[in-house]
Amino acid sequence: MTQTPYGLPLVGVTACRVASGSATAHRVVDKYVDAVVEAADCLPLIIPALGAVVPPEQFLARLDGVLLTGSPSNLDPALYGGGVRPEGDPADPHRDATTLPLIRACVASGVPLLALCRGIQEVNVAMGGSLHGRLHEVPGRHDHRSDKTLDYAGRYRESHAVKLAPGGLLAGLLEGLVDDAGTIAVNSLHGQGIDRLAPGLASEAWADDGTVEAITMPGAKGFLLAVQWHPEWQAAAIEAHRRLFTAFGDACRTHLQSRGSH
Repeated sequence: MTQTPYGLPLVGVTACRVASGSATAHRVVDKYVDAVVEAADCLPLIIPALGAVVPPEQFLARLDGVLLTGSPSNLDPALYGGGVRPEGDPADPHRDATTLPLIRACVASGVPLLALCRGIQEVNVAMGGSLHGRLHEVPGRHDHRSDKTLDYAGRYRESHAVKLAPGGLLAGLLEGLVDDAGTIAVNSLHGQGIDRLAPGLASEAWADDGTVEAITMPGAKGFLLAVQWHPEWQAAAIEAHRRLFTAFGDACRTHLQSRGSH
């Protein structure tokens, strides 16, 4: 791993709170942790889903970046004016109460932020946007959920193209990998998607059905990129995935050096 004069950047990786026997546990799938180490070249630290127990500023005072992970759970519709949660919709209120204030604190302080799948939805809601609770039921939209008949690896194969915004952050990071139509192929494992984009955010990529697949925040104090797909999958081996984590890792190193110099 590449050391800075101040050591390795420390990246907080958000956890979910899940049932575990008669108790609950904080859980992060290993691919997220591995991606921080192998592709971002940083040191991961799991952020438990504690809600308001620990103010987000307490975490950020010690972190050089935050990775918002994907999850089987969905944000509470009440958080974005989406009405009552549908029966059977998987919930994680502890994660909701942790990540939304954490995102706002990252934006306010300039801590680098990379958000994946549920993470892009959290960024949009945290900043005042809304979601389609069941994207596949929206007229004109495709079914972006994973094919559960496939094995685990099969679900993470590229399944559709997204068109990148010319001149955007994402287009710059993926220069040379975009085809003549301005698209790249991505995996797709999400049931929800952005409806109303939050003020201050900008779309960076779209699926052919109009679904927003990536967002940034122009003028943000620090690095902020959120994508609807899963670049943590084989992050060190797949070039497009590696580039996103490398850019995030570089931003974390810059943040560490800035903190260290003060």
